[in-house]
Amino acid sequence: MPTIAIIGAGPGLGAASARRFGREGFSVALVSRGARGPDALRGELAREGIEARGYTADVRDTASLERALDAAAAELGTVEVLQYSPVPSREFLRPVLETSPADLAAATAFSVLGPAAAVHRVLPGMRELGRGTVLLVNGASAAAPNGNVAGTSVAFAGESAYGAMLHEALAPEGVHVGQLIVPGAIGGGDPLFEPDALAGRLWGIHTRPGGFRVTVGG
Repeated sequence: MPTIAIIGAGPGLGAASARRFGREGFSVALVSRGARGPDALRGELAREGIEARGYTADVRDTASLERALDAAAAELGTVEVLQYSPVPSREFLRPVLETSPADLAAATAFSVLGPAAAVHRVLPGMRELGRGTVLLVNGASAAAPNGNVAGTSVAFAGESAYGAMLHEALAPEGVHVGQLIVPGAIGGGDPLFEPDALAGRLWGIHTRPGGFRVTVGG
């Protein structure tokens, strides 16, 4: 049974992805800062016949993230799909003139060092399988800087560059790296941005790999 590791496994998109990939035969590693949310979701998924386990990690603590992914691979099997979609902290969403160097450092740890640590942990297993998918989920500021959310604009740009380079480097090995840009509020009422719809887009990126970036509504 293939395994998907969802980093940022909350009640919205993380839960929807867990259900979508779980229905397709994946076991699910739910990675989150707090144990309570993944534990509750794991129970819901179990009642739906989906195997899932919860793991606690802070994406700004790369050691904890690495331990969580190692445990997931040991307990559920090689991670074949990695979804990196934690919700940015409010400190990353300040106007540029109110954003400090410390804010930028934290945002970079969250959106660049975090995914880099996760990818490096799961990539050897994907390479051994000869297949795999890395799914990066970002807001609109990853594609167009927005001075009202300076931290994410800077850090998402770095994440985008890193992902695009990985996409090019890993495609010959059968490992696809794709980015989903969500230019709106998830679950805000627009059907395109509902969690189930976005999980479907992520499933499509995994099953029909193409270019690096896919924009919802674009």
